[in-house]
Amino acid sequence: MTSTLLSPEVGERTVKHIARRLLPFLFLAYITNYLDRANVSFAALQMSQELHFSDRVFGLGSGIFFIGYVLLQIPGAMLVHRWGARRSISTIMVVWGMTTVLMAFIQTPGQFYAARFVVGLAEAGFFPGIIIYLSQWISYKERAMATAHFMSAIPISFIAGAPLAAWLLSIHWLGFHGWRWIFIGEGIPAAVFGIITLFYLSDRPEDAQWLEPEERDWIVTVLADEKQLKVVSQGYKWWQALRQREVIILSLVTLFAYTSNYGLIFWLPTILKRISGFPDSKIALVSGLPYLAGFVGMLWCGWHSDKTGERRWHVAGPLFVAGASLLFAYAGGVSPWLTVIAFSGTLLGYYAFLACCWALPAALLSESAAAAAIGVINLVGSVGGFVGPYLVGYLSSRTGSFAIPLGVLAVSMLMAGALATMPRVPRSK
Repeated sequence: MTSTLLSPEVGERTVKHIARRLLPFLFLAYITNYLDRANVSFAALQMSQELHFSDRVFGLGSGIFFIGYVLLQIPGAMLVHRWGARRSISTIMVVWGMTTVLMAFIQTPGQFYAARFVVGLAEAGFFPGIIIYLSQWISYKERAMATAHFMSAIPISFIAGAPLAAWLLSIHWLGFHGWRWIFIGEGIPAAVFGIITLFYLSDRPEDAQWLEPEERDWIVTVLADEKQLKVVSQGYKWWQALRQREVIILSLVTLFAYTSNYGLIFWLPTILKRISGFPDSKIALVSGLPYLAGFVGMLWCGWHSDKTGERRWHVAGPLFVAGASLLFAYAGGVSPWLTVIAFSGTLLGYYAFLACCWALPAALLSESAAAAAIGVINLVGSVGGFVGPYLVGYLSSRTGSFAIPLGVLAVSMLMAGALATMPRVPRSK
């Protein structure tokens, strides 16, 4: 039986059933992931002062997360592909959650670096693993919107995390200042979700007893048919796929985009603090506004890309918007509200780009090749996750201002947009 002979009614019911079952859970899991990855940006409002960390120390500690993250990108992605998502993601979440809790007890720059490095190691397989997992459950036609729903957890984690961080920064319990409670209060939920994952997720549609038999048949057949249409066939070896032109281009796109994004998000509260002089709790709240714009941009771009079937310009266009907004921030002087508006445009563009970017590898490559390619693309991008925060800290220390770092981040984002116009991307139908 081919997918063209399957009932459209069964297909529609199956897509909705899978989306209701998987996407809300993965959304919540990814919220815990980003809370634990970026909570250091809020903790820095008190941590750097209490522990006497310079901008260079904080920038290096923020970025060193990505050294550990890079080292296990491909092994982590392939582990999910071969070992199964349920056990892999469960283990990953428990380990990173408990390591985040331990960050509450750091006292020295060395301990800060070590803890961030270990959290990066622990989280390495999570994101590429989820992208692989979605490709095993969602057809290409609906994948950009499904990815957008999942990845909308990134801006939502900051929107929800901002008031939580504002409250935690204001408390002082058991001799611990608020920044330490940020790590404790945001690390424990990840470990809890990890345990739940082991019992909730099914590795593949064939294993899903919660699907009706005809629903299982429909999704298995549709995904099998798609494998015959890949740019790189099933018989193409994964290590050969790593030399593909599109994989190289997408890797460079993520490198420049991640450099700019992480250079901004780890420093955003600190930049606003120094420009405005607002109290820490107000800074935490205001810092959530740009992520609200990012949430809207991500959902709209994923929806519109699936509706039109167009991918390339839904990836490149938002990057140009993000880069132009950073140029506005660079030229905006010291006005805190103009800076918030500029950062809102930046994150609107960046998260809109993410909605469609990660739908591409599984459309271009066979399953095993896509697993490795996703790991490589995210690996190369994650190098930017180290470069961006460190570069901002280094340049701000040398110049005494955030203007030059913002200009550098703008150029990096615009370069990502230019590269994103180059891949040969199939149009979905």
